[in-house]
Amino acid sequence: MATILDGKAHADRMLEAVRQGVEARLASGLRAPALAVVLVGDDPASHVYVRNKSAACAKVGVTSLEHRLPADTPQAELDALIDRLNTDPAVDGILVQLPLPKGLDSKEALHRISPAKDVDGFHPMNQGLLLEGLPGLRPCTPSACMSLLAHHGVALKGLRAVVLGRSEIVGKPMALMLLEQHATVTIAHSRTKDLPAVCREADLLVAAVGRPGLVEGSWIKPGAVVVDVGINRVEDPDLAARIFACEPKKLETFQAKGAVLCGDVRFGEAMQVASAVTPVPGGVGPLTIAGLLTNTLMAADQSK
Repeated sequence: MATILDGKAHADRMLEAVRQGVEARLASGLRAPALAVVLVGDDPASHVYVRNKSAACAKVGVTSLEHRLPADTPQAELDALIDRLNTDPAVDGILVQLPLPKGLDSKEALHRISPAKDVDGFHPMNQGLLLEGLPGLRPCTPSACMSLLAHHGVALKGLRAVVLGRSEIVGKPMALMLLEQHATVTIAHSRTKDLPAVCREADLLVAAVGRPGLVEGSWIKPGAVVVDVGINRVEDPDLAARIFACEPKKLETFQAKGAVLCGDVRFGEAMQVASAVTPVPGGVGPLTIAGLLTNTLMAADQSK
């Protein structure tokens, strides 16, 4: 059976490092880092994320500043708020929670954030720094995944890596970070020919497509390391029966509750083939907030 890569435990290590960094700032007479979160509308998942983020901020001593706007907020009003936060010396990081309600342009909002306060790492300038291999604020999820792999001693140099997914949030920056560590990287996606065969070439497989249980055990090279970034809610009994065939306890939970969370990888099948696998939940999910607060501390330190 594969080793489980415990993202929750590593997130706790990352958060402890942030807490110590905040204490060091306070001891030297500097204020605590401050993170401004802009939440527009009533998306339930976004509200859960913001609550979790606020709890993490309180745990490590980062000041959390929440700005809640109604779903019918005009783009001009959202832009004006971002402009104010950009010029506020008491704010170190700005996060615009996605998705935005219909009618608002997320690209316009994200590109409006000052690169120095772009703790999500989505601004074109920060993406460009990543492309050139220069220091900067990097996307939280892939950078935290890299930290997890480093902690577990996964030697990336010369490794054949396949990143399944090509988003600006995870897939593309993850591929660049792996290249930076001298892995040989293939980016695969829904239109890749013979996708299972491509995945089977991977010594390291990163799945980030948002399709529950897409990656079967037969897609995984024996002994590969599997990082499952996906988090999906499964409510279809037929789908659950297929993807949880090797996870009877998960199937029991589904039958009792009518829904369950899972990743893009069939965890039970992967555990029988891979050398190490991140679970869902408890794998990559907790790392994202840890990466966000790591970036917030970095942004504060760079502005002092």
